[in-house]
Order: sequence, then C-alpha cells, then structure tokens
Amino acid sequence: MTHLTHIPGPDGVAPSPAYSHVVMGSGRFIAVAGQLALDEKGELVGAGDPLAQARQVFENLRRCLAAAGASFDDVVKMTYFVTDMTHMPAVRQARDEFLDPARLPAASAVRVAGLVGPDFLMEIEAFAVAPE
Repeated sequence: MTHLTHIPGPDGVAPSPAYSHVVMGSGRFIAVAGQLALDEKGELVGAGDPLAQARQVFENLRRCLAAAGASFDDVVKMTYFVTDMTHMPAVRQARDEFLDPARLPAASAVRVAGLVGPDFLMEIEAFAVAPE
C-alpha cells in the first residue's frame, strides 16, 4: 500500500472518519464500473434489504478488482449511488467489512431517482491505482 498517500483535506476542513478527502497514487489506473447486487447467475441478491445488497455489491467490486490484479487497498475513489439516503448506514457497514476503516478512499454519495431496475437500491463504482 505504499503507493497510496492520504492527503489532508482543504484548509480548515477537518478530516472525516467516513472517507479521505484526497488520495494520491502512482501505478496502474483501474476503473470499475458501477456494480449492482447481482450474483454469479445475474440474479438480484437481497430484494428490499440494503445491507444484503451492499454486501453483494462490495463482493462484486472485490472480484472485479482481483481480476485486475488489485484489491480494496488500492482503491482511491468510490462513488455510491443510492435510491434512498437512509441506505447509507448499510453501505458504510458493508464497506467497513471489506475496506480498512482507518484508510478509506475519497468518496461521494449521490441520491438517484432510480437505477437500471426498480429493485436495485444502490450501485457503487470504484477507481484504483495498483502497483506496476
């Protein structure tokens, strides 16, 4: 993980325990498209259950990163798209099961009117910088 540097936020902005303001990396850039709560068969996991969906989404992100030779330790930015902001505690709980809460990437959360299907509660994308 030495290829990632966490940088303090803008002057006067206190660090957040929920994410890093700025993360700088050097190496291979990896973009992981937004992942949904779909299992290996393409079936929805956790209909109506934000935590079950979040865990599946993070598992899918983990698999995508691994396929690119990376891990969550290499992630520098995540974007959470949720249909309801009340789902964010479940997203954070699942995130903390997969990522080190002491070294979180920069992040944005966006409430959206809907996703590709009505039963999807969230979609999460990630950007990583892995060692050469």
